[in-house]
Amino acid sequence: MKKINLILLVLIGITLSCTKNFEDFNTDKKRPVEVPGQFLFANAQKAFGDQTASTNVNLNNWKLFAQYFTETTYTDEANYDVVNRNCGSLLFRTYYRDILVDLKDAKRVVTAEVAVGDDAIAVKQNRLLIIDILECFIYQELVDMFGDVPYSEALNIENLYPVYDDAYSIYKDLVTRTTSSVAALNESYGSFGADDLYFGGDISMWKKFGNTLLVKLAINVSNIDPGYAGSIIEAAYAGGFAYGEHCSITYPGESNSNPLFVDMIQSGRHDFVPANTIVDIMNNLEDPRRASYFTLCDTSSNPDVQKLVYKGGIYGESNPFGQNSHMSDAIQESTFPMVIMDYTELAFYLAEAAEKGFSVGGSAATWYENGIRSSFDTWGNTADVDAYLGKPEVAYATAAGTWKQKIGTQAYLAFYIRGFHGWTSWRRLGFPVLNLPPSPAESANGEVPRRHTYPINEQTLNEENYNAAASAVGGDELSTRIFWDNGGDK
Repeated sequence: MKKINLILLVLIGITLSCTKNFEDFNTDKKRPVEVPGQFLFANAQKAFGDQTASTNVNLNNWKLFAQYFTETTYTDEANYDVVNRNCGSLLFRTYYRDILVDLKDAKRVVTAEVAVGDDAIAVKQNRLLIIDILECFIYQELVDMFGDVPYSEALNIENLYPVYDDAYSIYKDLVTRTTSSVAALNESYGSFGADDLYFGGDISMWKKFGNTLLVKLAINVSNIDPGYAGSIIEAAYAGGFAYGEHCSITYPGESNSNPLFVDMIQSGRHDFVPANTIVDIMNNLEDPRRASYFTLCDTSSNPDVQKLVYKGGIYGESNPFGQNSHMSDAIQESTFPMVIMDYTELAFYLAEAAEKGFSVGGSAATWYENGIRSSFDTWGNTADVDAYLGKPEVAYATAAGTWKQKIGTQAYLAFYIRGFHGWTSWRRLGFPVLNLPPSPAESANGEVPRRHTYPINEQTLNEENYNAAASAVGGDELSTRIFWDNGGDK
């Protein structure tokens, strides 16, 4: 299986300190120092990888929203209280300031570079196109979190009151931009080289990333505009990731450890256990990936006799850490790689696409099976996949429920750890059925959240545009569905 993981080299140590230690360099301190474009690009990649991996409840509650994790002692976030910590503001800060601003500055710096000769011009162009593709990926996540968000007027330091653009209009522009950038990438030339933390500057992989992103954008809108979505998917899918390919960030450990390790091991805290939602589903299926996802828990009342089981904490309630399974040792390693997007994800999207009548080179059953096989390979369970696929409750022809239930359940299981992916898949397909916590926050209206609420400070700092956006999306509440969320259980 082709591995695309790239080790964060010593460069990252430089990258992470580049904005803090300029005074240590022998430079003219009366002149501003320009951070090289490749460092800004790497910073943005690292910031997004960290955000995806993090369990910090101030800015990443997606593993809780997806009910992959639940909390042990402090259960506010598992009950969807995102107001007390002002999580919306911290999400805006991370995505706009820490990621998108760096990408914007990287684009500005690279644009200003003087390229001499055809080779240098082609490399410069590839760099700008890669930045644009990653920027589109980030904006899609923002739209999928909130709905309407600042886009056309975002990132302008002179405009403190940006309008919130219509979410579907943003999506369509992202499709246009990504399509154009993918088509213009030139595989005969390089880009960022080792400074590209996802693909090492491999243009062919960035093309595949961009095409997979197009399928991802289109599958979300396939319920509301199937003709538009189908044309995008049919044009892009063959150029997406091949079996075994993925975009991920690998951590070398020590000062550059995976945030999962930092949050759950290095901190000495025991704030999370696997949620009963996912554990119970996997127990019912006797899913072999349990050993890769969770530890066994001794539930015996006899100290002389062990009774080892996979046991999840009850979602939303207080759960003693020592009385439940934990995340597997592999997941809590400091060097555990964080997947950004992969073939597994693409395969499940194409299973959906096939069920909707789009021409994607295979049946829904084929893509469904490919997604499961890919997940098993990724987690080191290859030897068990044939027997698993042979189970009547797993096989596409015999598994219970509608196609949405079959694909939704297996995609949910495959996306474990990637909370935002699992939660988004559930919003689109409505499966598996998630549990309602005992004390859901008021803005959730007694439901599992369908979006995240806007930053509280936008209500005063950008009041007019906030009010317009809140009205346009149908109310700034967790229970409000964003524009493409009319599938699943609706």
